[in-house]
Amino acid sequence: MPLTAITNSTYTDPRQRQLFKNIIYLGALSALLEIDPKVIEQLIGEQYKGKEKLLSSNVHALHLGRDWALKNLKCPIGLRIRKSDKVGDRIFIEGNSAAALGAVYGGATVCAWYPITPSSSLADAFTAHCRRLRHDPETKKAKYAIIQGEDELASIGIVIGAAWNGARAFTATSGPGISLMQEFIGLSYFAEIPAVIMDVQRAGPSTGMPTRTQQCDVMSAAYASHGDTKHVLLFPEDPAEAFEFAAQAFDLADRLQTTIFLMLDLDIGMNHRLSRPLRWDENKQYDRGKVMTAEMLESGKEFGRYLDVDGDGIPFRTYPGTHPTKGSYFTRGTSRDRYARYTEDGPAYADNMQRLLRKFETAKDLVPRPLQANAGKPTKYGVIYYGSTAPAMDEAIGMLEARGHQLDRLRIRAFPFHSSVASFIADHDFVYVVEQNRDAQMRSLIVNENGIDPVRLVPILHYDGTPITARFIAGAIGGHLDQLKVTPLRKAVS
Repeated sequence: MPLTAITNSTYTDPRQRQLFKNIIYLGALSALLEIDPKVIEQLIGEQYKGKEKLLSSNVHALHLGRDWALKNLKCPIGLRIRKSDKVGDRIFIEGNSAAALGAVYGGATVCAWYPITPSSSLADAFTAHCRRLRHDPETKKAKYAIIQGEDELASIGIVIGAAWNGARAFTATSGPGISLMQEFIGLSYFAEIPAVIMDVQRAGPSTGMPTRTQQCDVMSAAYASHGDTKHVLLFPEDPAEAFEFAAQAFDLADRLQTTIFLMLDLDIGMNHRLSRPLRWDENKQYDRGKVMTAEMLESGKEFGRYLDVDGDGIPFRTYPGTHPTKGSYFTRGTSRDRYARYTEDGPAYADNMQRLLRKFETAKDLVPRPLQANAGKPTKYGVIYYGSTAPAMDEAIGMLEARGHQLDRLRIRAFPFHSSVASFIADHDFVYVVEQNRDAQMRSLIVNENGIDPVRLVPILHYDGTPITARFIAGAIGGHLDQLKVTPLRKAVS
């Protein structure tokens, strides 16, 4: 299709010649695949509602391509796209928009961010959702703050400052942003200030492939910052879980007083998917965690900002201005004792670091638990997977069963790992760990946190930037299982 010739003969503006190429292509596809152009015109109308100039120009470009294809190509081809109403109650949505809506429902009132592919549309979606849902119906005033920082470091600093003051705040970023945020993430961990980071992963390192998907920030997020740190990670499988986990992230951040990572990726974040409807309990109450009130302080309750009162590792905190004379403390990133007093005394430092570990243990029972599905027949083999790998994994299981292979499967939904992860591995001779990165980051995390013999965990790695497929998974796992069935030559001879 001579696209350049068509645009050059139609448009004099060089910018228009570039902008309308995709719509012209779409018009040609509508002829080749026998798509009703009125359906596309309706979608364009929804996209440019109230912008008649843009609407008419895009419809014109659509028909330019369609008319050229009808005149010069054999239309339609053998492949057809037909209308269907068999999707049931599922909705068409992208993960970034779903996560942004989850942030609104989760009570977020502050978003500080810096543009970076593929997370920018998440902040844009949060802005759009807030304009629709977060304006006072009487005064019309906005009940939220959205700030574009000068860089990622400033953005996470704003988030931590807002959360210290009692707001629910988050930032949206990708791998390079996580690299820049390291020191502030350490402050959130050590000073115990809530924060939510929505990491829409892309292919790295460095600039990498900004428009390609991977699950390559697992290790850098789990242990972000210098020193000994461990962070909570949530791994949604689709837009519906992106919505649910985004909302839950703010409860977890307040309950645990730390940074929570929502680990999206480009595949979930930017690709529209058919998803189950988003659900919300209208009776839900936000979990603000251990917050000491003025009444509690007035009654004589002991307050130590880093004092573990019940063994779960989580101390009480106060909001600024809670009481005129009680409950104040100095927030610092340096070492301190249980009452927030500066010290470099070794036992006091070790006491605080051990308490942070107890808090991380507490998190194991607060985060979403893994989901296990057993094969139809008893098997010695299992598979672990997470995030956007889930749809391909579900399809691959059927393909493997057709080849005579049975696999139990476990979908990890959060870090720290629930005890069921180690139990699942112990119950099988081999466990495949399927992920979308080169270095088997989830496998390494499982080995490191559970002390498991790495030989028992077989890596299945896909990292060319395209979404992982069922064919790839079935081929890699099936090939390995086929080898296990081969009779050694010396045994056959004897």
